[in-house]
Amino acid sequence: MFHYCVSGLRVASDVALPGLIGQAAAGAPEVTIVRGDVPATLDGATELGPNWRIAGETFLMTVPGVIRMLLTAGREIRYAPDDGVAIEEAAIFISGTGFGILLHQRGRVVLHASAVRVGNEAVLFCGASGAGKSTLAAALGERGYDLVTDDFCGVAMRDGRPWIEPDARQHKLWQQAIEALDVTERRADAVRTQLQKYYVEPRGAVAAPLPVAAIYQLREARPPLEPGITLPNIVDAALIVRRNAYRPQLVQRMGQRGLYFQHAAALAQTAGIFFLTRRLGFQRMPEVIDWLEADWAERGLLERAA
Repeated sequence: MFHYCVSGLRVASDVALPGLIGQAAAGAPEVTIVRGDVPATLDGATELGPNWRIAGETFLMTVPGVIRMLLTAGREIRYAPDDGVAIEEAAIFISGTGFGILLHQRGRVVLHASAVRVGNEAVLFCGASGAGKSTLAAALGERGYDLVTDDFCGVAMRDGRPWIEPDARQHKLWQQAIEALDVTERRADAVRTQLQKYYVEPRGAVAAPLPVAAIYQLREARPPLEPGITLPNIVDAALIVRRNAYRPQLVQRMGQRGLYFQHAAALAQTAGIFFLTRRLGFQRMPEVIDWLEADWAERGLLERAA
């Protein structure tokens, strides 16, 4: 078995999970991942999607032509690759889509975001695929800000404040970003064989949970939007959290709209939700990081880091 700690959960898997950093087992696993029989449909399903079914605490997910997964009560992922599919190709969807859904089953708010540590707090960067979350997190890593999570974050409340559990994931970067950031020596396997996108070992990573200090919604500077960091109104702030849910269509189907609303309110009150609007291009990355550090200094984050 392979052992990992993903979003604070001890995971035992009979298949190596790409992009995750293995860890020695410390206690009984809270999540088990095993190969086995997975039905093509789910009897008694009460919620239906184009490639998924929900029946009580059971969730059936199909990635056409690749893999089927049966998730049970946030504790087990049973998987069955399609005929002729390499297990390495199928496993990508277990550690990504599968685990994101499993966190939903466990009542976590799951955001499509990457995060770095600033002092003893976490700063999150939200956005759709291709928005530059991983690239920005990797660039901040080169400035000394350790990685907390890449691609998605599971948020949990502790004493009225949102916290993030680290998930021991490597960066996923396109070859162009790897060259621009000069991190070729830490490049690992390709994310998928047909893509020029690779796993990259972070320069530093966090092992302990951290409270959330801020969330930045990444967006491109196109007219009328001007570059910079701005504070959205309270409605837009709540929408940023909801719209950046991992698999947002599942929030309503799994009865979690209230949960996301509560977390959005807590994040806006105890941390801060902002727009980070910037022109694209690797040559502009140092300028963007300077903006962030100035914002963190103004709000006292860097003082708390000292």
